[in-house]
Amino acid sequence: MRRSEVHAAASVTCLNKALARLKDIWEEIGIPEDQRLQRTDAVQKHIQSLLDMMIAEEEALKRRLLNSIETCHKELKTLCTELQLPPFEEEDGCTILQLEKDSRTRLEVMRKHKQQRMEDLKALLAKDRELCRIMCCTPFGIDQDAVPSLEELKTYRSYLDDLTKEKERRHDEFVGIKSQIIVCMDDLERSPETSFERDVMCEDEDVFCLSTDNIAALRLLLSQLEEHKAENEQCCSAHRTKIQDLWDRLQIPQEEREAFSEHMVKSKKKNRDALEAEVQRLDVLKMKSMKSFIEAIRAEISLFWERCFYSQEQCQAFVSYHDDNFTEELLNLHEAEVLTLKKYYEDHRELFDGVTKWKENWTLFLELDRKANDPSRFNNRGGNLLKEQKQRTDLQKSLPKLEKSLKAQIDLWEQEHGRTFRVDGQTFLEYVQQQWDLHHSEKEKEKVERQMKKSKQTEEDMLYGTSIRTPSKRRMAGTPTPGKVRKMVLLQGLGLRTPGNGKTPRALDRNKENISHLSRNALSGVLRSQDSSDRNFSINAVGVSYSEFAVISAFCFAFSFTTKSQENTMLSGKSD
Repeated sequence: MRRSEVHAAASVTCLNKALARLKDIWEEIGIPEDQRLQRTDAVQKHIQSLLDMMIAEEEALKRRLLNSIETCHKELKTLCTELQLPPFEEEDGCTILQLEKDSRTRLEVMRKHKQQRMEDLKALLAKDRELCRIMCCTPFGIDQDAVPSLEELKTYRSYLDDLTKEKERRHDEFVGIKSQIIVCMDDLERSPETSFERDVMCEDEDVFCLSTDNIAALRLLLSQLEEHKAENEQCCSAHRTKIQDLWDRLQIPQEEREAFSEHMVKSKKKNRDALEAEVQRLDVLKMKSMKSFIEAIRAEISLFWERCFYSQEQCQAFVSYHDDNFTEELLNLHEAEVLTLKKYYEDHRELFDGVTKWKENWTLFLELDRKANDPSRFNNRGGNLLKEQKQRTDLQKSLPKLEKSLKAQIDLWEQEHGRTFRVDGQTFLEYVQQQWDLHHSEKEKEKVERQMKKSKQTEEDMLYGTSIRTPSKRRMAGTPTPGKVRKMVLLQGLGLRTPGNGKTPRALDRNKENISHLSRNALSGVLRSQDSSDRNFSINAVGVSYSEFAVISAFCFAFSFTTKSQENTMLSGKSD
């Protein structure tokens, strides 16, 4: 049994006790029956009125709860539609009071959701308006009066985030371009001319409209200014190059050059004007000193001929080089030739530098070869022999590699340009072959000279005798002293006979013929060996020559060392 039912039963019991007590009181008082009926009716009416009033109040409460539930359900339905949420569903078995409470609680939550979404939408709209004002773009398409869904808010927020990033990017680009524009205008010494330029230069960075058109206009303005600046710098650079050439050719004093040094660095408008004025002044001086100026240009042309490895035929092709009629037309021809040579040298500088490096290494190669055959290098060594040997080893490795690399570069250049790259009027390999031929020819010439000198010395020794010295300081028994040898030679020259040695002058004449015959045979053998030498070289053959050069150098090193030892011994014997 419920407690409320117990309370109701207790109320009935209490009412019965009250009626019984009233009956007892009425008995004691002696109230007649009719009055008792009246009084009982009054009690009944009073109780009935009270109960009716209580019932009416509870009925009103029930109606209010039902009305509240109905109102909440209607509003919940509307909010669910606006918030795009599933409809509210009642729980089964709920009382009216519980249902009203649940509906009211749910309604409050939904109202808060709606309020939050509207506040978020309001903030996003404000941010959107600000970004649109700065970037001059169209606002995001969304109903400002309707409650947005969570997905719409997410999309809107993502759109504004992207727009904010784009605004920051444009702002950074604007600041960067603006700083470059300021620098360019300062270099060009130019003031803002149009309203757009004034907005860019003078307006606050946060106020400037970062629209797509404005950013494009900024880029265009910067490109125009940079183009003007580049033209200005190019013009100034050309003026500086011309001024430097004119200074060198006219031999302008260093003091005048230093006084003008400020304009040789910067490229502003005032610097350009000063450079143009200096060019005009130097042109006037150039016309006044035409002969010396043309001769200076000819020296420069000769230098470029050497740098570009021009052959004699290529040099002679410029006939104006030998013209002594110094006119302005001749000057123009020489200046045009210098420009052509400069361009040709700069376009192919890498190849020319490679050939120059090869020539330097080749010169060192010849120098080391000459030193290897020079006995005097042993006199004051000081570690030079070891250095020379190291240089020879390095040359064995570097020269073939350099030739191979140059050949590959030249082949590529010839494929690209469709013509032959020439060094002194011939191909690079022909040039290298020529150097080797000259080197071998020189070596053969030296060899023939040495053999002829040796043959001549042998002939003289056989005709007039020779002095014999032992390589040691101590003389062996029976060996004639130098004085005795000289005496014997003298007696032979006088035609005197000594026991056991000496010949008549007639015998000497016959011997002279035999010696001359031997000398001629020896020389002819040398010449034949020279004529039979093979001089067809390639890059591989050149590499072999470098290896032979190392072997020959080592042999010359040992031979020179032995020769030097014998010379020292003979000198020591002479001193004894």
